Amino acid sequence: MTAHYECFVSPQDVLTRAAELSASTYVVDVEPLVASWGSGQQQLDDGVARTARQLCAIAGARVVCFATNSARRPAATPACSTARVLYVASAGKPLLTGLYRDLPRPGVVIGDQVGTDGALARRLGFTFLHYCPEVSTMPVGPRLLRYCGWLLRPVLFPGRP
Repeated sequence: MTAHYECFVSPQDVLTRAAELSASTYVVDVEPLVASWGSGQQQLDDGVARTARQLCAIAGARVVCFATNSARRPAATPACSTARVLYVASAGKPLLTGLYRDLPRPGVVIGDQVGTDGALARRLGFTFLHYCPEVSTMPVGPRLLRYCGWLLRPVLFPGRP
């Protein structure tokens, strides 16, 4: 898999597509797919556990890495018998890539921002599954980043609709 782009409006659709790709590594942005913006600790913990369970169940999954630019952290990183689960807060996406360089390939990045998650996928040569929630549900900051991301998309993923 090389840097490839696909867009989804449903959380279930993006996770279904991730399973179809049968990658070795899944890097997942936390907000809003795993836990919504501004949600509490319980929603974060439940979302991380649920998403880790879904991705660890994919045949061939060796690493599930939650990466967020926020400082939020779950109470505990879930254990998985088939894959290593990591959680990286204050990840510095897309600038800091050292943590991801040695992860097994092929890989997938799942996130809502082209400028951070998409750029990280591009830098790593991973497929980018772009989760595109309704704009009306987004806080102002992520909404502005999304609009900027639409300008970057043709540069990072040329030839993609």
